[in-house]
Amino acid sequence: MDTNLQKYIAFVETIELGSFTKAATKLNYSQSGISRMISDLEKEWNISLLERNKSGLSLTSDGKFLYSYIKNLNNDYQKLMTAVDGLNGLQSGTVRIGTFSSVATHWLPKIMSAFKKDYPKIEFELLLGDYHEIEEWIANGRVDLGFIRTPASKKFDTIQLEQDPLMVVLPEDSPFKDYSEFPTDKLNDIKFILLDKNGNSFLHDYFKENSIHPDIQFTTWDDYAIMSMVENGLGVSILPKLILQRCSYKILAKPLSKPLYRQISVAAKNLQTMSLASQKLLEYLIYR
Repeated sequence: MDTNLQKYIAFVETIELGSFTKAATKLNYSQSGISRMISDLEKEWNISLLERNKSGLSLTSDGKFLYSYIKNLNNDYQKLMTAVDGLNGLQSGTVRIGTFSSVATHWLPKIMSAFKKDYPKIEFELLLGDYHEIEEWIANGRVDLGFIRTPASKKFDTIQLEQDPLMVVLPEDSPFKDYSEFPTDKLNDIKFILLDKNGNSFLHDYFKENSIHPDIQFTTWDDYAIMSMVENGLGVSILPKLILQRCSYKILAKPLSKPLYRQISVAAKNLQTMSLASQKLLEYLIYR
């Protein structure tokens, strides 16, 4: 779907249902995704469409003037899509996705569930790998879409999704348990477990920039193995915040005193030439 048409539909549904939350539920997006789409429209047109207050949402004068035009456009678009889907629609096919574990665990199940409700005959193939492997899969056509950490080493069409903070992971009895943030320089004085595969750790540059020389005791690419080792007192580590959601291990997570982030993006060789199913899925990813 054209990005602007997607925003128009979000706008109309929000007005008809009276809230971002109800529109998000109907369209299978997050509440923040719906709000962001309408804010994007307001920025593009340099006008205010909605008045947001404690009593709810209402159209501005400009919003009232444009509403009927946008609604008619949506109706025509739905008729067009019904005709197109009947001729060459999403009746079958597979979307191949390259991903790393935190996205596969905490983002994709909900997104794929919403997608399958609308397009039940589309199948998914997930390939789990590290950042380097995913970039290779995108480049050689093994996957249609891939989650990567940007900036990437290759030139792809990319869409930034989220900035994910990196957290220091500690055992519950750590002497730093009451600290609001972990002092970066203390990484020099403590046993460390490195998340790394084939020398592609995102931490090497951070260590160099901050003159950190960690005492690396173990190296693995398994996030959950690291959490278990930290729980058992084998050292501390640094992991993305996303992977720590709904964590069942007895560990603590603290932000670094010198913050570090990974920029998560979705990428493809060419967003314009992807399959219809992949393009549809991309919409769900952007406004998840």
